[in-house]
Amino acid sequence: MATDTQRGIKGPAIFLAQFAGDAAPFDTLPNIARWAADLGYRGIQVPVDPRFIDLDRAAESKDYCDEIAGTCREAGVEITELSTHMQGQLVAVHPAYAAQFDAFAPQALRGKPREQSEWAAGQVIKAARASRHLGLDVQVGFSGALAWPYLYPWPQRPAGLVEEAFAELARRWKPILDAHEEQGVDYAYELHPGEDLMDGASFERFLEETGNHPRAAINYDPSHFVLQQLDYLGFIDHYASRIRAFHVKDAEFLPSARQGVYSGFSGWTDRAGRFRSLGDGQVDFAGVFSRLTLAGYRGWAVLEWECCVKSAAQGAAEGAPFIEAHLIQPTETAFDDFAGGEASDRAALRAMLGLG
Repeated sequence: MATDTQRGIKGPAIFLAQFAGDAAPFDTLPNIARWAADLGYRGIQVPVDPRFIDLDRAAESKDYCDEIAGTCREAGVEITELSTHMQGQLVAVHPAYAAQFDAFAPQALRGKPREQSEWAAGQVIKAARASRHLGLDVQVGFSGALAWPYLYPWPQRPAGLVEEAFAELARRWKPILDAHEEQGVDYAYELHPGEDLMDGASFERFLEETGNHPRAAINYDPSHFVLQQLDYLGFIDHYASRIRAFHVKDAEFLPSARQGVYSGFSGWTDRAGRFRSLGDGQVDFAGVFSRLTLAGYRGWAVLEWECCVKSAAQGAAEGAPFIEAHLIQPTETAFDDFAGGEASDRAALRAMLGLG
């Protein structure tokens, strides 16, 4: 699957979570892999979903993982990362959201938040082992949230509440990150409103609590930053060393006299901040791909489709050529090399400066 574009960002790839279903071609890994390849994708980001992967087998058997990888290659794609978004979410759930997230856990653990958290941590660790068996260096997912209900401080939060929440979040994630260290796999958190890790400041707080853990990384997704009105291009420059994965997702922010950033009580199509299909929103993808290329990011560009207007079928079909058109082959020369002079010794250089 090696291509010239792999000197830079790899792609196009697609995240399968929003397309998984019980009907063909979205019901099995061979079927959905062929579907993705037929649309022009070269990679697939695979959620840890029993329809696509047996996580227990994958964690224990490299032979099984080789079979999975071979199935994908035969279809014309390769696995970019494993996703444990749902499992990562369950590592830390505030009681206010326990009922809503209950369905993410096995039936036997419904209504048992502590057991769910322990199960989820085990799942993410198994996915790290599976990633290593698949030859993958990155896993992607969510952090979960304990402090999120207290985001907007009214009434004022008691002193120490946020600090305690992040200390607990780090306590739960530290053994998971240590397990990733053992496997040589990074965990790239998707910084996402609703998670305690939602922006650079929260990620830094988490890093500090984990002792700047080397395996704590970022799944960069500019759409979430548009909705927060955050400088998503400057973010790349600031956190380049931690960006290990990239969701290519578009969004728009259309504030009005009636609502702005906090417009979540409106329906999806009526909110000021909305996710859109690629090219239909406000993300400057030329800038994003340029900044990531300059920053040395050489991972995958993975479409995540979540549009409140356009159909999933159309969004998926348009995604591969959109990403392809934005891939950059890094230059190996300066634009003005043709006019460059010959190398000079120090004496000649000083003479040019009039320094004798």
